[in-house]
Amino acid sequence: MTLSVGDKLPDATLLRMGADGPESVELSSLTKGNRVVIFALPGAYTGTCTTAHVPSFIRTKPEFDKKGVDAVICISVNDPFVMDAWGESTGAAAAGITMLGDAEGTFTRAVGMSFDAPPAGLINRSRRYALYAEDGVVKVLNAEENAGVCETSGGEALLADLPA
Repeated sequence: MTLSVGDKLPDATLLRMGADGPESVELSSLTKGNRVVIFALPGAYTGTCTTAHVPSFIRTKPEFDKKGVDAVICISVNDPFVMDAWGESTGAAAAGITMLGDAEGTFTRAVGMSFDAPPAGLINRSRRYALYAEDGVVKVLNAEENAGVCETSGGEALLADLPA
């Protein structure tokens, strides 16, 4: 199954860094009854992810807040240590973006967004996409055809596609 508008997001256990180290977080605990933006990308510290995708959501986070979005969440097939360090180094954490690791790629495969790019060393990674969901139901989904670009999945593009 590839994720589509109208689909309910599958529940998944993702990882983040807590005060005492890695901790599990159920995606449903973040989406239930909330308006959320989720953007996913091939990998922390990779080129386009670091120079374009994350910065686009740092820039637009205040506008998402004004539109009543409860959380902006970044998901990558990485461990929580990497996601935490990357959130700090990019400024995403300071901007209020929740950085979650899908370490085993379970969520990524469940939504049909897994891909491989062996020449780049990317195996079982996430396609680049962004979505807006209300109470866990996808209302807007912008997926890139090419993982190396950030156009339709960037913060500005998703913001423009949000319902009024």
